[in-house]
Amino acid sequence: MRVVHEPDAGSRDVLATQGDLADTVLSQTRGLMFRRSIPDDYALVFRFDDADRRFVHMLFVPFPIDVLWLRDGDVTHCKTLPAWRGVGSGLADTLLELPAGAAADVAIGDRVRVEP
Repeated sequence: MRVVHEPDAGSRDVLATQGDLADTVLSQTRGLMFRRSIPDDYALVFRFDDADRRFVHMLFVPFPIDVLWLRDGDVTHCKTLPAWRGVGSGLADTLLELPAGAAADVAIGDRVRVEP
């Protein structure tokens, strides 16, 4: 799995080369909780049937992360959440959790694709 950032036509940045799909209620509820760390090139991908307000919390996540909320591949919100106490929400049909700093160059309106 690869996560590719396309800030404009013709340019591409790879945000992650490995990752997991949180595709069950249990995996979506657990997210990154109870992990000690994640690799620098990792993404946890949450896909949903429709766009809705999606909430993220950092309870039991002992490291900071970048979160991207996507709707049809367009970034609707992005935020770095601190360990343990961070919260965020945004409109999304896809949610990405990445290591802190991985999405530093991503802006609202950019395109981000998840490739198999």
